[in-house]
Amino acid sequence: MGRLKVGVLISGRGSNMAALAEACAAPDFPAEIALVLSDIPGAGGLATACGRGLATAMVDRKAYGSKAEFEAAMDAALRAAGVELICLAGFMRVLSADFVGRWHDRILNIHPSLLPAFPGLDTHARALAAGVKLAGCTVHIVRPVVDDGPILVQAAVPVLDGDDAASLAARILVEEHRCYPLALRWVAEGRVRIENGRVRIDGVDAAAGALRNPL
Repeated sequence: MGRLKVGVLISGRGSNMAALAEACAAPDFPAEIALVLSDIPGAGGLATACGRGLATAMVDRKAYGSKAEFEAAMDAALRAAGVELICLAGFMRVLSADFVGRWHDRILNIHPSLLPAFPGLDTHARALAAGVKLAGCTVHIVRPVVDDGPILVQAAVPVLDGDDAASLAARILVEEHRCYPLALRWVAEGRVRIENGRVRIDGVDAAAGALRNPL
């Protein structure tokens, strides 16, 4: 069986895309990046992808008269590249239920909080305002509701005295770059099953493999 062909959607610098690309560069990794697609002209991640020799595309949302037309153009670019699984990596557009349905169980997202806590934007500032002692990140399978869907892996980090949103974000980002390639590997190896809305991962001890904390 060949390597799983992945399309990575970005809107900015693409640091999680770069982490996925680094993992995929290993000859024994079961997935490869077939396309990096941005909805923002000049997104920094496009230059990073090109520097790694990856195929890129830009589908500018502003060039289309409707969300449906924009998503149709993305869908066409992804399918033309042979993409089998989509990874959202800082992609700042909310996908429609129709698009998510066309790629059902084949879209992953990484979010910088321990979902279901703090979905949406400004996660780090909101976590600090709430006084939580642990923060983190979540890789999940996408559903039409924003930042919802079966959870693949989470990583927890401590919230330290004196943290601000930037320092907390930096600590969580280290774990994002570890968790996303791990989740992609599990999916590409065919280990992931969804039962009653929850993820089951064959051959993985959840306690040992799906929770990270640097303490």
